[in-house]
Amino acid sequence: MRSPASLVMLPTAEEPFRWGRLLGAGIWLVFLGSPLGAVLDAGGWRQDLGIAGLVLLLLTYLYGLSLIRTIHIEHHYVLAWTLVLTTLVAWVAVVPGAQDQSLTCLVFVAALATSILPQWHGLAVAFAMFVVTTVTGLTVDGWETHGNNFAVVLATAATFSFRLAWQRNARLIAAERELSEMAVEDERSRIARDLHDILGHSLTVISVKAELAGRMMDVDPERARAEIDDLQRLSRDALADVRATAQGIRGISLPGEIASARSALESAGIEPHLPTVADEVPSRWRELYAWTVREGVTNVIRHSGASWCEVEVDAISVIVRDDGVGPVTEGDGSGLEGLRQRARLVGATVITGPGRDGRGFELTVEVPL
Repeated sequence: MRSPASLVMLPTAEEPFRWGRLLGAGIWLVFLGSPLGAVLDAGGWRQDLGIAGLVLLLLTYLYGLSLIRTIHIEHHYVLAWTLVLTTLVAWVAVVPGAQDQSLTCLVFVAALATSILPQWHGLAVAFAMFVVTTVTGLTVDGWETHGNNFAVVLATAATFSFRLAWQRNARLIAAERELSEMAVEDERSRIARDLHDILGHSLTVISVKAELAGRMMDVDPERARAEIDDLQRLSRDALADVRATAQGIRGISLPGEIASARSALESAGIEPHLPTVADEVPSRWRELYAWTVREGVTNVIRHSGASWCEVEVDAISVIVRDDGVGPVTEGDGSGLEGLRQRARLVGATVITGPGRDGRGFELTVEVPL
């Protein structure tokens, strides 16, 4: 739990308003005209001491208000109390020359204390100023409160209300900044995840087709030429996908991924068992299904050593299974972890493990009903 003196810094966006608040609060210094007039009438050392006290009060009050941007003082806790005590010393210096008119100074002491001290400390000081103003006006011969006790109450209420508003504004700005930083971090993670999936899939298929083209070069030149043409097309598509991802406009389709998976599996010598249509898949899940097919098929080509790969899709799940070596023991890898992150964002679940007969590997993504 934070201490009552916890520091809440206003963001720099609030800085232009700092001087506006300072000017608005400084306008009320006109009420120091009454004690100033009384001090000037006093003459002698009382006049000099009173003027010095009023100048000290004015400067301390304005400087203290400039610290309102640190709504609660922690690192400046001692400074805040020093400023409040300095205004009290200034009031004492004004008393000999201004007499009961000096009670006006206590209104500014209460306002400053409420503004920069920890909440309950400031209210305690304001209450003390109310008591001092009321008691001295009633007990000191020839002195009157001149309504300064009620002015203390009004000033305290006003500054406390403004303080709460500033605190709330500071928290809102801080929350907005935090949300912006989180959005940037999420976008970076999305781009990194998409680039991994795009390049992993594209480079895997390119590697397989390049190997196939090399084997076909002497045996079947026409087939080798066709594979080389595919290599050029895949390279261009991968480059376009990377650019689109970096610009935040990347999108993939489930039918396109199924067609791409069929071509990639056949090039790798793996028998594909893929659906021809996916009309039963709701539109909201098609992109997640497409990423699942891409990641699942890429892993089959890379790691499984399988002879066949099967993909099943329906309204609530997508399954990619093979008859290969089965799950790896060192973890899912960054590709499947990226898929898990995508699934979590939409409330889906990723399940991995051996196939139904205990052989091969099976990747399942289940979406909520």
